[in-house]
Amino acid sequence: MDKKQAIQVLETIATYMEIKGENPFKIAAYRRAAQALEQDGHTLAEIDDPTAITGIGQATADVIQELKETGASSLLNELAQQLPAGLLPLLTIPGLGGKKVGKLYRELGITDAESLLQAAKAGQIRALAGFGKKSEDNMIEALAVWNVRPERLPVADVLPFSEQLEQQIAGFDDVIRFSRAGSLRRMRETVKDLDYIIATDNPPSVKDQILQLEGIANIIAKGNGKVSVELDLEEHTISVDFRLVPDEAFATALHHFTGSKDHNVRMRQLAKKRGEKINEYGIETVETGAIQTFPDERAFFAHFGLPYISPEAREDGSELERYRETAEEVSFIDAKADLHMHTTWSDGAHSLEEMAEAAKKRGYTHIAITDHSRFLKVANGLSIERLKQQHEYIREYNQQNNGITILTGIEMDILPNGELDYPDELLSEIDFVIASIHSAFSQSEEKLMERLQAAIFNPHVDLVAHPTGRLIGKRKGYAVDVPTLIQWASEAGCALELNASPRRLDLEVPWLKLAAETGVPIAINSDAHRIGTLANVEYGYAHARKAMLLPDQVLNTWPLEKLQQWLKRKH
Repeated sequence: MDKKQAIQVLETIATYMEIKGENPFKIAAYRRAAQALEQDGHTLAEIDDPTAITGIGQATADVIQELKETGASSLLNELAQQLPAGLLPLLTIPGLGGKKVGKLYRELGITDAESLLQAAKAGQIRALAGFGKKSEDNMIEALAVWNVRPERLPVADVLPFSEQLEQQIAGFDDVIRFSRAGSLRRMRETVKDLDYIIATDNPPSVKDQILQLEGIANIIAKGNGKVSVELDLEEHTISVDFRLVPDEAFATALHHFTGSKDHNVRMRQLAKKRGEKINEYGIETVETGAIQTFPDERAFFAHFGLPYISPEAREDGSELERYRETAEEVSFIDAKADLHMHTTWSDGAHSLEEMAEAAKKRGYTHIAITDHSRFLKVANGLSIERLKQQHEYIREYNQQNNGITILTGIEMDILPNGELDYPDELLSEIDFVIASIHSAFSQSEEKLMERLQAAIFNPHVDLVAHPTGRLIGKRKGYAVDVPTLIQWASEAGCALELNASPRRLDLEVPWLKLAAETGVPIAINSDAHRIGTLANVEYGYAHARKAMLLPDQVLNTWPLEKLQQWLKRKH
């Protein structure tokens, strides 16, 4: 349990109380405590007496203390048990918060999406105070698509599920080795279904174990070579295909079912020129019918005179020519730095020291601490005074020879009026300045581009973070002319970010390729708000391999001295 999680628990308790219709002052106390905890500069572990923080009373302090000691809240569990399970998911419907869901529950007896739809169609909702016909129509429209599984799911939703599934497969008997395949292995932004290749000498045994997996909603096929099931994934189901193959066929089966279709077509064309055919079982010599197999994919590619091509890059077929020219590719093991992260000074869960120590364990030689700027009050953004205090603290930290160098930094808002959140005089004193948009997303393209232009051509701005503002599967992002943005960055000597959160992966692959062609440096950053999400960079580097970036095109791979020289040139 960290501070961010504790804040979420307090906010959830307030929402549950709101649904139940409890005393508004009591509800407000929990929201006030969540805000007070956010604004306090200590980690959860450092807070000995929560009541010492203004805004936290004894009742909320008891919850915080219980979270510290046990990692759970008995009050939250109690509230959750008192409410129908089908009620809570309604909070994800646009326009429905705790207050409105509570009103629907208490006055109309609505307990789930089905009963909400029935009430809306019957015209019962418009009669409630605070709703109306438009609200009712909007609910009917939202519910029409709410329960429909999208064609493809965001990779961020699928990854935790796949990791849990893989832990179960790793515990199977009679499995020699296994791997994910398909679009998830290629790290596509969205995933339609899951594919796994399992090497085994005992397919019936493995098949039986697959059919005992938790959460099976439907069995589609159960042969000894292929087992297909639908597994529950929160409010949706997802299809999973398991291919059971002999170990000697594992490499070619893995390559075949990883794809993409275009990549496999190009590989088959290569084989045809050699008088061979590729299939999932191996490579067949057409003249003799002999089948050749390989110990791994590296040997498979070597058979065609190719270096190993990372799964992420196997998309349109052009990767074969690119990897022939150079087999060099970027990987998180090349990273010497993460240049975008947050601490308890703003809205992070861990202290500056904890983030630095965790970064050092990842092998980094330097990082930038980039807490939020003063405009973002909801994220406890830093006033000028607090920013100067933090940077003095960082300079003192660096003098202690802690084995890692911290660059002073800031994630500064580009304000809706086009101004930057701090004056140039202050920015000139900061080692690494990030500019980003967190507000007024609905502005016109012209206005948004004016804002971005002001940031990019400011001599003190080093990086524009998550440049399009997209959230995969949730928000397309704001109206940005990305080619022009990239051209400006090239002219100004400004870097652009590949935000590695699997919910963002912003910039997209075509723009990464264009940025690389234009000579714009890319920074692959975690945007971590807690220690655990520092690992997000691994998704970012996979995304970068899809764009076939080279290590030297990525700021994070540069030694500190080279980065500092670039920063001086930029300024």
